[in-house]
Formats: sequence, structure tokens, C-alpha cells
Amino acid sequence: MPTLWFCIVAVMVAAYVVLDGFDLGAGVLHLFVARTDEERRLIIRSIGPVWDGNEVWLLSAGGTLYFAFPQLYASGFSGFYLPLMMVLWLLMGRAIGIEFRTHIQSDVWKGFFDVVFSLSSLLLTIFFGAALGNVIRGVPLGEDRYFFEPLWTNWRVGPHPGILDWYTVLCGVIAAVTLTAHGAFYVASKTEGDLNQRCRKTAAVLWPVQVLLTIVSLIATTSIRPEVLANYKRWPVGWLIPILVVATLGGMFVFRKKGNDKAAFVSSALYITVMLVGAVFALYPTVLPASTNPDWSLTIQNASAPTYGLTIGLVWWSIGMVFTVGYFVFVYRMFRGKVSLSDGSDHGY
Repeated sequence: MPTLWFCIVAVMVAAYVVLDGFDLGAGVLHLFVARTDEERRLIIRSIGPVWDGNEVWLLSAGGTLYFAFPQLYASGFSGFYLPLMMVLWLLMGRAIGIEFRTHIQSDVWKGFFDVVFSLSSLLLTIFFGAALGNVIRGVPLGEDRYFFEPLWTNWRVGPHPGILDWYTVLCGVIAAVTLTAHGAFYVASKTEGDLNQRCRKTAAVLWPVQVLLTIVSLIATTSIRPEVLANYKRWPVGWLIPILVVATLGGMFVFRKKGNDKAAFVSSALYITVMLVGAVFALYPTVLPASTNPDWSLTIQNASAPTYGLTIGLVWWSIGMVFTVGYFVFVYRMFRGKVSLSDGSDHGY
């Protein structure tokens, strides 16, 4: 049962990164790719009906984590208290930037909220990538399974690292590039004309950077934590993961060249999913490695809730997911297709 819930939490995190990832990427592009107020309105309209719903997956993943692995939730939220507060403020900054710029006619204030929206989106991509880097690298857990990390120390990976070091910053940069490209593919699939072409060009520029960073991240991860390859050696089926990573990168390149924006976007979503699956596969059964002493790491056995609670919770989780998936299918089908400023469907944006 703990293994099943480990997979459930991983699926919910992946759903959040894929879905909210494209509107985070759109937020980064909002300030740099759009040249006019009309184009910025188009970018916001492309994510307007879904961006707040996408963020629900983050809350759902946090709630599921609290239910299934309470020790991990307690340790993680206390140890990462400072960055979590920063993430909370950045999430609020994005919402303020989106909503306020549509209700204020002053060009100065519109520009201000455009910067808030775009900068908050960029910093969130970096922070989320750095958070994943912390989980892969390990945190300084004590024997009591709790820890504290300063924002940074000496920028080196060691038994007592900071939240930011060279490895976690590298993970943050990878996340920023990946989600910006993801957003570019999405906005390209929802728009036409000059904005569409600039999004395609942005994705074309970012693709080789993404490939290079994927290779660098693999080398960096295996150098600081060689044990991440243990599960790949134990279960050879895991070697399908790097093959799928290469295939999805190829799909992004080929479909972009053919002008098939939707297929390129799907390839990007699959790339993100496979990369996260690779990380989860490498960590299992550990949910939070200890950089101090491997015996103090949190695993699915010592961090999970009792089996009875997990069994009952699975029933209610399944019922809730039926409604959730149904809602998202309905929303995305209703707002499918290209967006424009003259389609008669303002949606408040």
C-alpha cells in the first residue's frame, strides 16, 4: 500500500508540473515574446480559463502527501519553511499580476503588473527545479528525521548543504528552460500570426539548450549520488526511461519543424513526465534522502501512514479523482482551439 501511494503522489506532482508548467512558461514568455498589449492579452487569454485550476494540483498533491506520508510532510514543510513561504508569495504575485493588469487602464500600472507576473513565473520555475534538486541530492536529516537548511552555505554539495548550491541551481535552470519551452509550445498551439512564429522560434532556440542541460543533469546527478543508478541495475526495465527521454526530445524537434504545435506540446509534456518518472524510479523506496547518514533517510516504510488509513483513503481518493479528471476534461474541451481578441468570449481577460 505505501508503494501505491508513493506512485499516486508522484502522479499528482507530475500532473501539476505538466499542467501548471505550461502557464508558468507562458508567464515567462509574457514579458519577452509578446511585443504589444494585444499580444500580452492573447497570452493571458490562452491560459486564462485554466491557470488557477492547474494550481489546484499543487494543493491536492500537498494534501495527499500529508495524508499518505505525514512524517515526510512534517519534515519537508518545517525544513523548507523559508523557500515555501517564498513560493507562496510568488504564487500570489502571479495571481495579482494576471488579475490586476486586466482591471487597470493605466499603461504604467499594466507594465508593472506585467513584470510582476512574468518575474514571479520565472522565479517559480527556478524554485520548483531547485526543490526537486534538493530531494534528489538529499537534505541534512537528523536522527529525529527533521532538518533545517539555510538558503545557501558555501554552494557545495556536502553533508550539510544549503537549499541553493551548484547542483540545485543547475536543476533550477533546467526547470526554467524546460517549462519556458513547454509554455512556448502551448502558446504557439493557441495563437496565430506573429506571436505564434515568435513562440516557435523561442522553442527552437531553447531546444538545444534543453538537450545539453539534460545531458549535464544526468552527469551531475550520477556524480553526486551514484546510488541513483541502483534501481536501474536492479530492474533493467528502467532503461526504457532514458530511451523515452531521447524520443520525446526528438518529438519536440520533429513536430516543431513540421509546424505541428499540438504534437510538439504533447512531446514536451511527455518529456517532463518521463524525466520525473526517472527521478522517482531512481529514488524508490526513499522519499527524502539524508545527506548526513543514509540510515536516517525517509522511506515509504518509515514515513507512511498506517495501512488501514491508506486503504480507506484510497477509496475516497478514487472518488475524488473521478470528479477532478472529469472537470479538467470538460474545461479543456470547452476552451480548445485558437484564442483571439475578437472571438466574443472575453472570460474576464
